[in-house]
Amino acid sequence: MAHSTYTPVTGTITNITPLSPSCCDQLLTLTANEGIVTFTISKDTYVANNLQLRRGMRAAAFYDADLPVPLIFPPRYRAEAVTVLSRNETAVLKYFDENLLAEDGSLKLNPGPATSVTSANGQRFTCNPGGNLLLVYYSVTTRSIPPQTTPHRILVFC
Repeated sequence: MAHSTYTPVTGTITNITPLSPSCCDQLLTLTANEGIVTFTISKDTYVANNLQLRRGMRAAAFYDADLPVPLIFPPRYRAEAVTVLSRNETAVLKYFDENLLAEDGSLKLNPGPATSVTSANGQRFTCNPGGNLLLVYYSVTTRSIPPQTTPHRILVFC
């Protein structure tokens, strides 16, 4: 079964501005290696840990690569999820099968005893997280095919 392809853009938050008088939608500007990228953040955007996003934070914003985007510069995507990252941390938002292999075969998860597994709303998740959309935080991977990692944290979107 094909799932949405969530593409991350990782960078430093350089600006957050309201898009409407009601301030319900905001424009998030990230400075990434690729340049400046903007994201629309709406009431439907998942912000991990309900953190207040601020300038200077290192963050990853995920957009659905299957959706059309306007041909403007800098690019503007609709953020599906935004998370703040610590130094040397990477995050992916992908569907993982029951064996914790990413649907596209790009990453294999090997959770360890220190891996925190919670639902997207912060509740402890005691079942196998496989078979779900997962937001995975990790630092290093093996050089194998597929790369493998022991994640620090897994958020499960049931």
